[in-house]
Amino acid sequence: MKVVVIGGTGLIGSKLVAKLGEHGHEAVAAAPNTGVDTLTGEGLAEALDGAAVLVDVSNSPSFADDAVMEFFRTSTTNLLEYSAKAGVGHYVALSVVGTDRLSESGYFRAKMAQENLIRESGRAYSIVHATQFFEFVKAISDFSTVEGKVHLPSARIQPMAADDVAAGVGRVAVGEPLNGIREIGGPEQFGLDDLVRRYFAATGDSRDVVTDEQASYYGVRLSERTLVPGPDAQLGEITFAKWLAQQ
Repeated sequence: MKVVVIGGTGLIGSKLVAKLGEHGHEAVAAAPNTGVDTLTGEGLAEALDGAAVLVDVSNSPSFADDAVMEFFRTSTTNLLEYSAKAGVGHYVALSVVGTDRLSESGYFRAKMAQENLIRESGRAYSIVHATQFFEFVKAISDFSTVEGKVHLPSARIQPMAADDVAAGVGRVAVGEPLNGIREIGGPEQFGLDDLVRRYFAATGDSRDVVTDEQASYYGVRLSERTLVPGPDAQLGEITFAKWLAQQ
């Protein structure tokens, strides 16, 4: 089938396009650098012509509160409109485990707005909630660094490799619409602080990690299980140790 991947040249999108192609599907990478702009609608009609599935794994270029809300509202409204006109039968979007528990963050409020637009559209849809990616552990540590030390709580996290994210999204994309949420996560849980310590040990980063239960995660105060999926989540196969060894 023809599957259009919005954000198809990014970290997850490029892997998803490759995996779909390996399974015999016609996967189209749609992104600004392939002539498709979800904010203006440029190139959308052409990209979606004949598509059975749209998968949105795109992300906002700015994480400022107003900008990220504008991005997800505008792009999702356009994607819903253009895909309906093209007769696309299954609308799939990638979001984040715990989105509804992270509303102190403007980014996650914007993701919630995206999900609500999809749910309320009347379209056949699936939303995939993924846990944090191994590829972003360094970004978490950098964001959480204060005067050379990384301050993080011990809240649980169940991160996963981008390859497993792409595989999980791909399985949903070629299946029947869920008209609901599928959670996916990694095979192991860690304390957020311990995860970064392991990453530093493997990469030779000399920064100290301070366990600080008052520290926030991208501006959000976490409870023990804010970032952890439920018992029905589908789990990836790539462990953190295996991923580190591949880097």
